[in-house]
Amino acid sequence: MDKITLAHGSGGEETHKLIESLFYKHFDNDILLQKNDSSVVDRISGNIAITTDSFVVNPIFFPGGDIGKLSICGTVNDLSVSYAKPLYITVGFIIEEGFSINALEEIVKSMKKTANYANVKIVAGDTKVVEKGKCDKIYINTTGIGLIKDKSHIMSKNNIKEGDKIIISGTIADHGISIMTKREFFEVDSEIKSDCACLNHLANDILKVSKNIKIMRDPTRGGLANTLKEIVNLSNKSILLNEKDIPIKEDVQNFCEMLGLDPLYTANEGKLVCIVSKEDADKVVEVMQENGLGKQSKIIGEVIYDTKPNLYIKTELGAIKTLQMAQGENLPRIC
Repeated sequence: MDKITLAHGSGGEETHKLIESLFYKHFDNDILLQKNDSSVVDRISGNIAITTDSFVVNPIFFPGGDIGKLSICGTVNDLSVSYAKPLYITVGFIIEEGFSINALEEIVKSMKKTANYANVKIVAGDTKVVEKGKCDKIYINTTGIGLIKDKSHIMSKNNIKEGDKIIISGTIADHGISIMTKREFFEVDSEIKSDCACLNHLANDILKVSKNIKIMRDPTRGGLANTLKEIVNLSNKSILLNEKDIPIKEDVQNFCEMLGLDPLYTANEGKLVCIVSKEDADKVVEVMQENGLGKQSKIIGEVIYDTKPNLYIKTELGAIKTLQMAQGENLPRIC
């Protein structure tokens, strides 16, 4: 049998075989192999961070990743930019009847490889199968649990000050454009790859060299602009970006122009943006550039004085534009 059937979600023999031969085989760890209705983990001493996410990306395999890798990276990153060390992840699969078991195994192996890189354990899961046509191939839901050892790092809106610098870990919009060029209706040869990656080691490098990281975020679906606008709203401070300093690959920029998309609002899945005191900004950039995921890290703007909070960008021509939250759906099913 090389296809998922409704019987695989019935809780009977087929379900048992799928769990044993696929999930236990690849997600092998002492906690998951307790094989109970709930997993018992070690005592966690400290502040606990919890995040949950669902992944419905189309296509499920794309240059630079797949839905499995994306699900682990997305969960790890949400914990990491919250100053937490990722520890455990649960995964739930909703699978369409007729989905290839070989494809499912490739996704599971990708999840395991990514979890190993991030040093997290997949400790619990669930599988449901729905009738053909009731979902698009496969959806994945995750919950992540992490530990915050130093509570002083938890974001406070009062931390951000005038003069603080905004740093991005690399080029923007790679993920969104990678996905877009592989959509069925958009047949084009492209070398653009998703930036899908786990950021926990990069975040840890940053925290080792500075106690003045005011906030960290991973600018995913809404892109860099929406993420920074959220920070503006939270902190009640204005930010000015310099367009010439924002790194973007030439081919990504070209595709954005061709498709009428703004790279500032286009998804990333392996980038970290942080606000740092001006005194520590240069050394934070330096340590980020020593990490493979941060080689193109740059200071792209700063927190400024303003009578009311806004997000601005200084264009390459010298004009100042106000950036708002995006409205409507820019790119659907992007993560």
